[in-house]
Amino acid sequence: MNLHDLKSLLQRHFSDGLVTIVGSGLSCAEGLPGMAEIAQHLQAVIVNDLTPFDAEQWAVLSPLIADKGLEAALLEVAPTPALETAIVARTGQFIANREREIVEEVFAKTRTLRFTRLLAHLLKPDSGAPIITTNYDRLIEIAAEEAGLGVDTMFVGQFAGILNEHESRLGFCREVTLRGKQVQWRYRQRVNVFKPHGSLDWYHRDGRPVRYAGDLTSPRLIITPGLNKFRNGYESPFDRHRERANSAIDRASRFLVIGYGFNDDHLETHLTPRIRSGVPTLLLTRGLSPNAMKLVEECPNVVAIQHAVVGGSQGSSVFVDRAEMQVPDLALWELNSFISEVLEP
Repeated sequence: MNLHDLKSLLQRHFSDGLVTIVGSGLSCAEGLPGMAEIAQHLQAVIVNDLTPFDAEQWAVLSPLIADKGLEAALLEVAPTPALETAIVARTGQFIANREREIVEEVFAKTRTLRFTRLLAHLLKPDSGAPIITTNYDRLIEIAAEEAGLGVDTMFVGQFAGILNEHESRLGFCREVTLRGKQVQWRYRQRVNVFKPHGSLDWYHRDGRPVRYAGDLTSPRLIITPGLNKFRNGYESPFDRHRERANSAIDRASRFLVIGYGFNDDHLETHLTPRIRSGVPTLLLTRGLSPNAMKLVEECPNVVAIQHAVVGGSQGSSVFVDRAEMQVPDLALWELNSFISEVLEP
């Protein structure tokens, strides 16, 4: 396959029924910390927050984190509730501080987020374009508003906004007309953002989840990796976001997967079987994880692009129908470059 045919193939993927999955790779590309950097931060600061009892458990976890990484360590040793609260607090604040720097640049119009550019090329059905992310940050929501779109997160209100899916959807209705006996609804173009792991602007208030865009000293509602993830994932609002994410996956005609490693059990119960069933899938990532590579090797419906050094220069490795081709000098795996080369040639 030559480069022209490859680009034509990639362009055709952006059609009806597309569901977009966004992992930490996209946030890291914008400058947010990844899991390794978060682990280093926790190692440096978290002991200051702990009681002697929890410090003893951290002393068990700390060498595991250094040896295996944060996710693997938390899968091996479940933290106590107090230690988990400290991990959530430090993780959330660390990401929020870095996020603030990026948001200030976007607000000043000195920076355009990659996802803002991408949204111009995604079809927006009347029901909203489904975006599923395992990230805690708000960059997708910000990118969508910068693209002139509405953002439906199922929360209603600016101060302590409540989780109300029905009212949230109706908030985007712009016109209701009656044609014969049929009622027709016209909605603002929008994205539906599903965050099964939580968000930096989710908190608890009076025993129920709320959304508040500012920083509070209250614990954020985010799910850390590890043994406690499934327990926490069945609480509100995680459960509803997970259900809506899985429903979108089940109805998808095709998938666009950006910076996601297929390592999340909450999504994999639906996503991987759907891909294995033959749903066309495009993967863009700096490096394919072992789970992602397994899908590439076994599923001819998966097109994947990752970073590669080709002939001594930076380029891309592209997998089409389980066959690999090398593309020199073009970083097609990187979203800005992909948009420039494929969607806006």
